[in-house]
Amino acid sequence: MSEVEEFLSHEDEQEIVEAIRIAEKYTSGEIRVHLESSTDEDPLKHAADVFHNLGMDNTEARNGVLIYIAVEAHRFVIFGDKGIYEKVPHDFWDITRDQMQEYFRKRLFKQGIIAGVLSAGEQLQKYFPWEKDDINELPDELSRG
Repeated sequence: MSEVEEFLSHEDEQEIVEAIRIAEKYTSGEIRVHLESSTDEDPLKHAADVFHNLGMDNTEARNGVLIYIAVEAHRFVIFGDKGIYEKVPHDFWDITRDQMQEYFRKRLFKQGIIAGVLSAGEQLQKYFPWEKDDINELPDELSRG
């Protein structure tokens, strides 16, 4: 098995999916988590490509967020769509990044991802609150590359 397959158990993944559902209850933003072993590209550029390939740039408010994790490379990126960056300060993702890094340094990967997802939802809620007619535009499950 690869490191990506062993990175999270099925139960871990289900807890992360539940965190995504909880985070999205309070925001119209869409959050996804994508795992890969590594990338030869700049991780930010690659996360942008994954974001596009997953169709995350097709949300109505352009407020999708991808948490991209290169497992074997020990890198991660929080990538948001242009609708987010038109409204938020430049350091918008710092809190989320810092929380995730703190867990990852302790090798608590599931907890770090869940903290990142919940933090992203909390941050998005300020600029993209949930409205009664909001629909879930993207799948909540983890994706792999």
